[in-house]
Amino acid sequence: MNILNVKRVRPGARLPDRATAGAAGYDLSACIDEPVTLPAQGRATIPTGIAIAIQDPAVAAFVFGRSGLGIRHGIVPSNAVGVIDSDYRGELMVGLTNHSDEDYTIQPGERIAQMVLMPVLTPRVTEVGVLPETERGTGGFGSTGR
Repeated sequence: MNILNVKRVRPGARLPDRATAGAAGYDLSACIDEPVTLPAQGRATIPTGIAIAIQDPAVAAFVFGRSGLGIRHGIVPSNAVGVIDSDYRGELMVGLTNHSDEDYTIQPGERIAQMVLMPVLTPRVTEVGVLPETERGTGGFGSTGR
């Protein structure tokens, strides 16, 4: 996939952009007319003003938090990672949660998340009666040590 088609669906929308040549993610920006205050421990859905067309059904876009917002301010995507299927053509919206004890104000045009395009595997699902054994087996959380 060499081209990602992007359509602006709101005036003032910014196209996704990679900050550096080595960046894996494309920054997504808030397409809002005025600042939006995300209250302490609160949530909000922020429009990006863009829609995308992923032409390859073996690819999806994933929306991750921006490390600076998460680490410095506790602002992270509400659903941990957003999934944008290849056949979705609506506006990209980013749900954000403020995990801090202080309000945070999102400014118009502020970079609020990052979008990473990745391959998606969709194997045929087959029910079986027994799964192959492994060294770990059914050992769950913390079973391999600290």
